[in-house]
Amino acid sequence: MRVLVTNDDGIQSEGIHVLARHLVEAGHQVVVVAPDRDYSGSGAALGDLKPDVALDVRRVDLPDVGTEECWALAGPPALTVVAARLGAFGEPPDLVVSGINAGLNTGRSILHSGTVGAALTGQNFGISGLAVSVARADRWHWDTAASIAVEVLPMVVDGPPRSVLNLNVPGRTRDQVEGIRWTRLATFGAVRAAVSTRTDEHLQFELQPSDYVPESDTDQGSVDAGWASITTLVGVVEAWPSATGSLPAGQAFESEIRPGAPLHAVHEIPDPSAGHWLRRPDVAPPDL
Repeated sequence: MRVLVTNDDGIQSEGIHVLARHLVEAGHQVVVVAPDRDYSGSGAALGDLKPDVALDVRRVDLPDVGTEECWALAGPPALTVVAARLGAFGEPPDLVVSGINAGLNTGRSILHSGTVGAALTGQNFGISGLAVSVARADRWHWDTAASIAVEVLPMVVDGPPRSVLNLNVPGRTRDQVEGIRWTRLATFGAVRAAVSTRTDEHLQFELQPSDYVPESDTDQGSVDAGWASITTLVGVVEAWPSATGSLPAGQAFESEIRPGAPLHAVHEIPDPSAGHWLRRPDVAPPDL
């Protein structure tokens, strides 16, 4: 299993070093390709790609990791996945593991997470992934998060194609973690963004604790209670209307909701919360 390890905190982050080392020790073939700087909050952005402008890339010596395949790329984490999947760093990876992020990625705000965005970019390219984050504490418990990541990774490998798990780990030693729970996304994460200052020339944001009390079955609620949480994610879905809709009085028809059908009065914008009408799009073969 060839595993691409990336992150959004940058190649210098201790979290990615510890994660890569644990994966090597678990017997995986690891290639590390990470941003050359902090790209937190970049989501699945690819950056400002221009055909006539080359991106800086350099080999990095990370002696504590256990693999010589370590690279720093001048671009966000999703771009490292795209580049690796297109063969820029040797044989394309079979799996993406992203992290360990310094801080939780919980709730709906994971839309903006570069750690999660990297895993979802792999999903878009037809491969599975695992995003790993750890809560802030008196110190960073990288080894706890890395050991749990190695523990749950076989679930991703053996799961359906293009599976992505989001793993969040409490800031505790491994023996103090209560266990691992399947969870849903919380409404909010650990903090919320707020505008602290706005002038005609400047806009200043800050992160503030929210008053939201997460439910116990959510990712944030579980981590707060001392559990590691795993949540299954799908990045891009199509939403289709139901097979029945409203028509002018007196009209009858036989309906079939299908791609390529001409627009008709029966077609309605589907409810994005109606999960049974959501569908993952087809994916191109890996060599395209």
